[in-house]
Amino acid sequence: MDEKRREKEIIKTSFIGIIGNFLLVAFKAFVGIIAGSISIIMDAINNFTDALSSIITIIGTKLANKKPNKKHPYGYGRIEYMTSTLIAMLILFAGFMAIYESIKSIIDYFKYGTMPQFEIYSIIIIAAAILIKVLIGLFFRYKGNKIDSDALKASGLDALFDSILSTATLIGIFVAKYANFYIEGYLGILIGLFIIKSGFEVLKEALSSMIGDRFDKEYVTEIKKAITSIDDVTDCYDLILNSYGHNKNIGSVHIGVSDELTAKEIQTIERNISGLLYSKYNTIMTVGVYAENLSDEFSKDVYNKIVNIVNKYEYVLQIHGFYIDKDTKLLNYDLVISFDDPSPNETINKIREETLKIIEGYQVIINYDQDFSLS
Repeated sequence: MDEKRREKEIIKTSFIGIIGNFLLVAFKAFVGIIAGSISIIMDAINNFTDALSSIITIIGTKLANKKPNKKHPYGYGRIEYMTSTLIAMLILFAGFMAIYESIKSIIDYFKYGTMPQFEIYSIIIIAAAILIKVLIGLFFRYKGNKIDSDALKASGLDALFDSILSTATLIGIFVAKYANFYIEGYLGILIGLFIIKSGFEVLKEALSSMIGDRFDKEYVTEIKKAITSIDDVTDCYDLILNSYGHNKNIGSVHIGVSDELTAKEIQTIERNISGLLYSKYNTIMTVGVYAENLSDEFSKDVYNKIVNIVNKYEYVLQIHGFYIDKDTKLLNYDLVISFDDPSPNETINKIREETLKIIEGYQVIINYDQDFSLS
């Protein structure tokens, strides 16, 4: 789905949510005022915050699709993560308000024996509102998963939690009306705690995306496979991907090629990779080149000995970029070391010392690469 269609889908879905929530606000406010129920009035206010979250989603989507400019050359796609953060704050607000009002309701009951009075039509309206809220929540979640919108998924989750809160309110109504027993405030506290927990989960996910998540291993593997399928590419390493919003990535990668290729042939390979990554994965990719020279027996022997050394170190995930320059007596290779290694530089120094013993008279340069996409 292209970005224009995706934007239209998000805005259309959000408008449906706005209309639905404002209708729920009107019905619940009417019932709450007539019955004198603080929980139903708070439920109406909660629906009003849901309408606000849909408005925030529309604004965020519009801003996220602004074209890059001199000030923000990478575009505005990350605004969607900020939108999800704001929605998470609304979820948290709803949870804390539910607990606050529930505690007030409990205090009022013990002070004055206050019990809300409900008519049958009030119960029918609240039950219908719950059904509508569930449908809105499921619809938002479906659309959010379909077009990969964190904001819609967060709004859908918020709506489903609201329906749970409304269900608790309905249970409280039944118990108050037919058993003359007060449980409304206690149910509100439990549901409020549940909503707060969920709000923090949405917030955690949104902030994690803003900081920069590791891409899914399956997605990374797919990109590497696509790169190595191009003629004359022996392998690819150091794949780094940075997300700048939905389906907007900028990255870099090193490829292995024979040291016998000409500059013209290497440029053709680079352009093929860049074109493929942009057209298929919407990724602007910078390509670096490792010349590989394992064609002679001396180079192969040294390489195999170094591999045996490296294999003794549990935190070393990969060796690549191996090159021996016999004229300048220079050996160069890269090591990818796990983030679990408490002292990666010490590991590299130990491997360098062992390497110097098997290739005397050479200068050994080992480059430390972080594990951006291997594990």
